[in-house]
This record gives sequence, structure tokens and C-alpha cells, in this order.
Amino acid sequence: MWNRACDTDSKCIAEAKEYHKLRWEKTHMEPDFKEGDQVLVSTLNFNNLKGHNKMRDSFVGPFTII
Repeated sequence: MWNRACDTDSKCIAEAKEYHKLRWEKTHMEPDFKEGDQVLVSTLNFNNLKGHNKMRDSFVGPFTII
């Protein structure tokens, strides 16, 4: 009985992994930056900026890809 439960768990985990992998691949798009492109960088996780979050710029840049 214990072996059957472990087999069922392993099967369910494998199915869940495959489902999430397919879903990720369906919705995720890799950025295709080329040398010379101009990009903006999000400041969402910048902790060293002064001032209130509400008043900060959401993005900094543009920066050139080298």
C-alpha cells in the first residue's frame, strides 16, 4: 500500500511539473535584445534610491546594449 501511494505521488508530481513547464513555455517570451538597442531598466527592486516610492521614476534609462 505504501509503495502504491509513493508511485501515485511520483506520477502526480511528474504530471504537475510537465503541466507547469508547458504553461511557462507557452506564455514566457525571451527578450531578443540586439547590440545597440535602447532599453529601460525597472526601478522596482532598487533599494538605494532616495525619496518616496510614489514619487520615484518607474524606469531609468535609456541604456544602450553593448
